[in-house]
Parts: sequence; structure tokens; C-alpha cells
Amino acid sequence: MSQLTLLATLSSFFIAHFFIPAVVSTTFTFTNKCDYTVWPGILSNADAPALSTTGFSLQKSESKTISAPASWGGRFWGRTYCSEDSTGKFSCVTGDCGSGKLECSGTGAAPPATLAEFKLDGYGGMDFYDVSLVDGYNLPLLVVPQGGSGQNCTSTGCVVDLNGSCPSELKVTSTEGESVACKSACEAFGSPQYCCNGAYSTPDTCKPSTFSEIFKNACPRAYSYAYDDKTSTFTCASADYQITFCPSPNTSQKASQGQNTENTNADKTTPLVNSTMVYEGALSQNGASPSILNSEVLGSHVIAGIVSLAVAIWQMG
Repeated sequence: MSQLTLLATLSSFFIAHFFIPAVVSTTFTFTNKCDYTVWPGILSNADAPALSTTGFSLQKSESKTISAPASWGGRFWGRTYCSEDSTGKFSCVTGDCGSGKLECSGTGAAPPATLAEFKLDGYGGMDFYDVSLVDGYNLPLLVVPQGGSGQNCTSTGCVVDLNGSCPSELKVTSTEGESVACKSACEAFGSPQYCCNGAYSTPDTCKPSTFSEIFKNACPRAYSYAYDDKTSTFTCASADYQITFCPSPNTSQKASQGQNTENTNADKTTPLVNSTMVYEGALSQNGASPSILNSEVLGSHVIAGIVSLAVAIWQMG
């Protein structure tokens, strides 16, 4: 009986050690490479816990890292041209979350705003992420996975300045007349064909518009309208993420001067930047690598070890 007790104890140890996943967290590192201050905002999904902060300030060249628990989901964005009035009320010209404070405290970005959206540890244990221009655009943003793995684990974002080339119908200007954001067609016109609602609420009926194609041509990997899934959703396993505002010092460069842009990212299927867009500066590789041991192989080794251990203990008796 003592052998059976020892066997059961050791078997339980092996199974617990190898098959019960550890609780892990994912880190997001935000870096501001803009020539101006950016105030990132954070909104967690309704079924996800709030992170340690929901809004903060990033000076030029400053970085900040925050952690998110397993299975967290939500979105990040950058607020620009923010200030406090004489009563202490905090507000931003673009990306404002309406809280009246630096922290967004559970409210999202007023469009237009460039969004980075995440669902960690989703289907198949993969992180799902995208950069979306569905709610419009306000500044360049790049997401680079760090240390993750997966066939579609790669950089995404919109790294060119769309404000300068924004159509007049979509343009948002500051009180000084500077172009500071670019609305989506849905935000500008409210028509069902642009908003993918009403009679246009399915992928078959809601198609890209001439306005969404302006975004898509400039930023091929970013969501340009509601059903732009095939080229705009990315997945990683066990990654951390670098989120950079204005990822090149020259993102103020405007569109289409006939210059080719080298795409240094590993994914050649959909370029991060259209070859007709000006973008200077190399993009970081994501460091993705194939998994050395998959769960099936690891599981078979553990089972074999338990069987061998059982035989050895039995022979001891």
C-alpha cells in the first residue's frame, strides 16, 4: 500500500507541475517618439479588470510599462493637445475620454482616434490584437510583439501621418487651423453604408468605401472599416507588446511621392506601409520564434515518465 501511496503522490506532482498552467501577466510598454506630449488612454472590456492606470502622460522620448493579467481585453489610444482649464478640468482636442481628468476611469476615446485593441489568452490560448482606424485617426501608432510565437505574430499599425492627406470632408482642425485628426466616414456622415449598420450590417452588404480605402492604402494592416478582418487581425502566444506613438521621427512625412519604402517586418504578405507612402526608419523585428516543445510532445514525455516511475516503484515492492 505504501508503494501505491507514493505512486499517487508523485503522479499528482507530475500532473500538477506540467499540466496546470501558471498564472502569467503580459506587459505593455508605451513609448512616445512624437515631438510632443501624448496622453495614453486605456479602456478595459466590460468583462476584464481595470489595469493599474486608465490614463497617463508621456513626454517626448518617455516610456512606461504596465502589466495586464491573463485573459485581459481592452484598448489603448493616444490623446493629443491636452490641457487643464482654470477649474482643473482636463480635456484633449483628440482622443478625449470625457472624464475631465488625466485618468479615463472607464470611458473610451471620442472619435477620431487611432486604437490598439487586444484580447489576451483568447481562442486556442492566443492573444488577438489589431490597430483600428474604424473610429478614425489621430496619430501614428505601431504595435510590435516581443518574444511571442505564432504564424501571424507580427507588427501592425499605422505609421504614416494621415492628418496632412485627410480629405477635407473628414478633416478635424485645431482652433489655429492645424489638421489634428481625420474622421471615419461613419463619424463624418453617419450613413449606414459607412457605419455597417441597418441594411448594411453584414460583411456581404458592407463594403469598403472610397474613404476607408484611403486609410487602407496608407496603412494596409490596420482596420479601415468594420469588416476588414482578413488582413487586420493578428495573433501571438506568450508575447509582451511594445506600443509606440509616432514610431519614426519622420512620420510627419506625407503620402505618395513615388518613393519606395522598405518593409523590414517578417510578414511580407501584407506590408505595414504602402510602398507609395513615405516612411523613414527601420521597424523592430518582433523576435517571434517557433515553440520548441508543443503541449502534445511535452504531455507524451510526462506520461511516459509517470509509467516508468510506476514500474520502478512496483518493482521495489
